[in-house]
Amino acid sequence: MADLTQLLENEVLMAFASYTTIVLSKMMFMSTATAFYRLTRKVFANPEDCESFGKGESAKKYLRTDDKVERVRRAHLNDLENIVPFVGIGLLYSLSGPDLSTALLHFRLFVGARIYHTIAYLTPLPQPNRAMAYFVGYGVTLSMAYRLLKTRLYL
Repeated sequence: MADLTQLLENEVLMAFASYTTIVLSKMMFMSTATAFYRLTRKVFANPEDCESFGKGESAKKYLRTDDKVERVRRAHLNDLENIVPFVGIGLLYSLSGPDLSTALLHFRLFVGARIYHTIAYLTPLPQPNRAMAYFVGYGVTLSMAYRLLKTRLYL
């Protein structure tokens, strides 16, 4: 059984930890961006969030949707749908002993695709920019899953 020292010497696992920290930090930033847009545009999803702007009927006008808030929120949801599988599959992949250069290619492509996806979503850039970024990131996660299933798991 591997001890902590051996895990910390695993270059692939340390690279994975670095790139995962980047995309998880980006995902956390998206929740802050959503809150920022909600506050600056006075657009709230829950009645209790509006109470500082009035009571009763005067507060209800802040219970609404806004295109900019929804765009940031959808970008954040897309991060959740893509980064969570990357973290799980990437961890197992990192522990399966892949070549460092191949693993780095996977991690860098994923992180680059997710950052570009966010830029394309929030700017907004015309399609197929966002779609291409999505499919690159999704493809990276599928590639890691395939390699993991093919080389290390017994089915």
